[in-house]
Amino acid sequence: MVKDIAFVAYSVRDVPRARGFYRDTLGLTPGDAFGDHWVEFNVGSTTFGVGNGESLGYEPGASTGAAFEVDDLQAMRDRLQAAGSEVTEIYEFPACSSCFARDPEGNRFALHQRRPSQPETAA
Repeated sequence: MVKDIAFVAYSVRDVPRARGFYRDTLGLTPGDAFGDHWVEFNVGSTTFGVGNGESLGYEPGASTGAAFEVDDLQAMRDRLQAAGSEVTEIYEFPACSSCFARDPEGNRFALHQRRPSQPETAA
């Protein structure tokens, strides 16, 4: 039985550069690190890790799927754009807003901001 998500991992060739990007540009809180081979970040109750996964069959720069919840989507998008990251426009959905970006090695991730819940109206 699955009880939680242990971690999300992205494969990169240059772990120190990825550490700097995710810590300094995206603002993630560093967790455990194992030399220049693996670094973890604490994101809520989950761990986001980056390391070279080539020996495990994971091509650096081909990861996708992480979506980071943010308080101010526009400000974070602007921050990434100012740092030279590839980032899309903001897409609006009924319950949220989102944009997509790439880290320096090409791994794709999402920035996500939920809208406040609206009370249901009686019919």
